[in-house]
Amino acid sequence: MRKIIFILFLVCVSVCFSDVIAQIDVTTTGSQEESYVLMEKVIEDGETIYLKTLRTVYVYPPLVFKNKRQERFYWRTVRDVKKALPYARLASMEINKLNKELFLLPNDVARKKHISQFQKRIFREYEKPLRKLTINQGKMLVKLIDREHDMNTFDLIKAYKGSMPAVFWNTIARFFGSDLKAEYDATDKDRIVERVVTLVDAGQL
Repeated sequence: MRKIIFILFLVCVSVCFSDVIAQIDVTTTGSQEESYVLMEKVIEDGETIYLKTLRTVYVYPPLVFKNKRQERFYWRTVRDVKKALPYARLASMEINKLNKELFLLPNDVARKKHISQFQKRIFREYEKPLRKLTINQGKMLVKLIDREHDMNTFDLIKAYKGSMPAVFWNTIARFFGSDLKAEYDATDKDRIVERVVTLVDAGQL
């Protein structure tokens, strides 16, 4: 399954202010421990005002678990999101980069050659860490790639490798309880995952 997870990743892998402010510059404040915080300041009517943008704090209704099993499932989801999310975002970045590069190539032959080279590079760079993912983390990775790229894994494979490979890998994935055609649903079936991602991004989890 870890090999399948890796291959799935392989084929997928792809502060402003208003005009009323008169002057803006950056001031550095620090402590004796050489710890610095960059702060912006504005000068209005001769008064210097220091500005610090605070991180958004998200507030959700408290979760109520019916039993210990539900609670363990939630914290396992947190663990899997934290493990898979960086790779999902990396995949989205690589896919976007690949798309831009393919757009500049003159024909299908050149594009296929470039995709092949792209796959070899991704294999070299990410094989070892991706093989360490568990089955659940692999499933989470597939789900989060859909979230980040707004395209499910089946469609990504189909776009880059064709219909037959997409059908083949989806058939294999089904043996492990995964469906590459499944769409990420932030408001319903994946709402807990969405909540966890939001809180992880905000540094609240």
